[in-house]
Amino acid sequence: MGMNGQDEAQEFLKSFVEEFANPLGSDDPLPITSINRIVTLEEVKGESLDLGLRLLTARNAPRWLRALMCQTALSELLKDDLSPFHCPKDPEQQQDDEPDLVLIKTEPVLRLFINKLREVGMAWQKQLPNPPSHSSRFSFCSVDAIRNTRRKMEDRHVILPDFNQLLGLQDGVEREYYAVFDGHGGVDASTYAATHLHVILSQQVELKSDPGTAFKKSFILTDDMFRIKAKRERMRSGSTGVAVLLAADWLTVAWLGDSQAMLVRKGEPVILMDPHKPEREDEKKRIEDLGGCIAFMGCWRVNGTYAVSRAIGDFDQKPYVSNAADTNTVQLCGDEDYVLLACDGFFDVLNPADVPALVLEALRKGKGSGEDVAQSLVAEAKAAGSSDNITVLVVFLREPSDILLSETDSNAERGAAGQASEN
Repeated sequence: MGMNGQDEAQEFLKSFVEEFANPLGSDDPLPITSINRIVTLEEVKGESLDLGLRLLTARNAPRWLRALMCQTALSELLKDDLSPFHCPKDPEQQQDDEPDLVLIKTEPVLRLFINKLREVGMAWQKQLPNPPSHSSRFSFCSVDAIRNTRRKMEDRHVILPDFNQLLGLQDGVEREYYAVFDGHGGVDASTYAATHLHVILSQQVELKSDPGTAFKKSFILTDDMFRIKAKRERMRSGSTGVAVLLAADWLTVAWLGDSQAMLVRKGEPVILMDPHKPEREDEKKRIEDLGGCIAFMGCWRVNGTYAVSRAIGDFDQKPYVSNAADTNTVQLCGDEDYVLLACDGFFDVLNPADVPALVLEALRKGKGSGEDVAQSLVAEAKAAGSSDNITVLVVFLREPSDILLSETDSNAERGAAGQASEN
């Protein structure tokens, strides 16, 4: 008999509160580090939630508990006066276009956040909140990401089945969020987008009525926030991105650049989007109308530099490299098998049409378990000659074993039909 959600949560809280028996003092090292020394006030949310999720995931906290603990600790943190952590204004650093920008020292704020998590843990040990009632939608995620032959791993991915709980939304719409960001020229832009885009998305007033518009605004705002940081810290990287929001029975996909998402329904691929590449006719025209050019140098590049025509970052080539995302919303009927998100390291060597057969093969090998599906797709892309970083994320929308079963059934039917026509 496995533990139920409540017991598992109690078990976790007990060990968590023992580990953090005392609040962190101002000289104590952070148990999990942040790459940022300084953040803006807007970035505190994303930074704190990211650190909290990493901290709790590393300690095997139940998924629902991680999201609720992080959200509760963050709301407590934001009630506090953070002015003691403000950076003294340095006239050298102060950018003319950002006169009101408040910069905050990351480490003390994150220490405070961990102390809030600790207080939440102690309070919940005495009185545990109820786990959120289970989503009516089946979803299970298989993910794999490899550096491959590249020097660095610059891809990032985000899996948030508890989007509402993490971001404190209570509007009665069930939501899940999944994303893949493929960085180039460093990890700064892909890490930034993976930390902040979903937080910004959750704050858009159109989120409920028009998720496509909410996504478009969020990509631009993420890019604007990253621009300030990139200028301050002299960063030169960029990142494509594809993100999917499942909200009630709608799926919205938003993308910048050549990472892609596809849906599979009853074993058939449904193309959701057309990736942005510099050689795409409309992209080429857009760039040329702005006075730029695309040139072939091993691949098509914008002004001879980047092989992507839309991205977060790449500020030396804006507006030729655009931050305007495209979106598409489709209604789910309940007969969808899964949605797959992957970077170009996957889609450059494998055709969306090949995906369903590869997934079935992986399901057969796994005897109906979806656990290793992403891993076998990544291996397939590598075998097909991809040398790039590869990230594949498969969100099953029904039981993997049922997908395998219905395929076996339809094969049997096809076989029987074939027999009948021969007789």
